[in-house]
Amino acid sequence: MIPVDAARLRASLVNASRKDASDMPVPDFATIDFEALDFLGWRDAKSPRRGYIAVPVGDELVAAILVQTEASARTRAQCSLCQDVTLPNDVVFFGAKRAGAAGRKGDTVGILACANFECSKNVRRLPTMAYIGFDVEAERQRRIATLRERVAGFARAIRDGA
Repeated sequence: MIPVDAARLRASLVNASRKDASDMPVPDFATIDFEALDFLGWRDAKSPRRGYIAVPVGDELVAAILVQTEASARTRAQCSLCQDVTLPNDVVFFGAKRAGAAGRKGDTVGILACANFECSKNVRRLPTMAYIGFDVEAERQRRIATLRERVAGFARAIRDGA
């Protein structure tokens, strides 16, 4: 992922008002290794159910506000983005208002995702060897590419209302 700053993040919010954008807390960019990220995700310390993502979609950065649902799953869920089967962290359901007129009407889109957006870290772990001759590095690269496709698709669904 390309490095971003607070101004670019705020300008790229597609499902928020100007006030929401100006009130959005931003992560400490000095501590972020953008080379190891496929998207940027962070939680709001003052509003624990609120999260944010910033996703490169083509040449554009699409950022969105997400809200974690209050209900919890009865069984342990799998992240729809990284699809990590070892489940090293909690997975929660996030909903996001769609951009534009659809969002103003109340249309939303949702996804099961790692609670603290650890997906980029999860897909970079070497998978276990499935059989003799299994190319673990190729599998890791496939998982990274799949994560990028899935998170970009989610961002497009928010941005385009599709």
